Amino acid sequence: MRIECIAIGTELLTTRRLDTNSVWLGERLAGLGLAFHRKTAVGDSREDLGEAFREALKRSDLILTTGGLGPTFDDFTKELFAEILHADLVEDAASRADMLAFYAARNRVPPQVNFKQALIPVGAEPLRNPVGTAPGVWWQDPPGHPGVRIVMMPGVPREMKTMWEGQVEPRLRSLAGRPVHTLRMVVCGVPESNLDERTREVRERHGHLDWTILANLTQVELLARGPEPRALESARLDFEPVLGEDLASVGDGNLEDAILGRLKARGETLAVAESMSGGLLASRLTAIPGASAAFLGGATAYTMAAKAALLGLDPAWLAQVGTVSEPCAVAMAEAARQRLGATWALAIAGNAGPGAEGGAPVGAVFIALAGPAGTQVRAPKMAGDRAEIQLRSAAQALDLLRRSLGNG
Repeated sequence: MRIECIAIGTELLTTRRLDTNSVWLGERLAGLGLAFHRKTAVGDSREDLGEAFREALKRSDLILTTGGLGPTFDDFTKELFAEILHADLVEDAASRADMLAFYAARNRVPPQVNFKQALIPVGAEPLRNPVGTAPGVWWQDPPGHPGVRIVMMPGVPREMKTMWEGQVEPRLRSLAGRPVHTLRMVVCGVPESNLDERTREVRERHGHLDWTILANLTQVELLARGPEPRALESARLDFEPVLGEDLASVGDGNLEDAILGRLKARGETLAVAESMSGGLLASRLTAIPGASAAFLGGATAYTMAAKAALLGLDPAWLAQVGTVSEPCAVAMAEAARQRLGATWALAIAGNAGPGAEGGAPVGAVFIALAGPAGTQVRAPKMAGDRAEIQLRSAAQALDLLRRSLGNG
């Protein structure tokens, strides 16, 4: 089966927004033993979108679209498909009722323009949207294209995912091939090229699996896909001794999941004190449901005054040692640990740029981890722009804690 995705929206062609929908859909298709043969992002241009739709109808058996189902002037996915396929649009009573109920639950009245969302092409079926106002469309065997299926879904990720899981994926199961399973291993502290070389022999031993290495600023992922769960488990067992303590997690989790899981298992807690990272540590940790079982909180002590007020550090002493220094990071971590009564505390002090700060060059970073056996410090030299230095610093701080906790 030839499957393609058309992601719709001018914002997807700029740096303002990434097309995460098609990535997520690709993963869900893989679980059904299906795969994309093409993905396209198209702006809000009737001419460009019409060309994309006509080409897709010629070459694909299943066309998935995301976006363009809203109420505004730049939303015309249904209208354009109906025009190309010479089908009328008619109001669907259930979709209109769903929209009215959605607004009534919020004590609001829908603007008149919203009712165009209830229009569905003749011959197609509406896909109900329990978390939004835009119904989707399931159109099987559209005029002149027997055997083709068109699935139109909202561009809002939450709405698209809910619609896919509840209504689209169940319909596609009858078309599915043999399910494909995935082994995901998250590795920290190892560059992508080094990991490639280090794992080559094991990957070749399991060459019947489909391997991918994905790297970002904070971690590297090793992905293996195959139809047999036992083959993936065998690969995992062979990889674990090769990766050693650089293996942060296996499965869907990430670095922060691994840390919180280990802290909970040990009955221990964590506090943070952040300066240059501006709250990134706390943000990553609190994004995990149930984080409060191990993460107590912390302080974003960005200025010298904040370090004095929130952590009790002496301004005169800070002026002497510098706010971007090892002594400052150590004092921040130890103060956070003491004030919150935590087992562990992480602190980050540094200069992310763009200019020198207190005599410290851009990229100077001090990470301190205070724990039961004392305080340890790392002073990596960070490269990149301001955001990259902040992200890498937070990741290295979390990884320092993970390694200190061990695998128990």
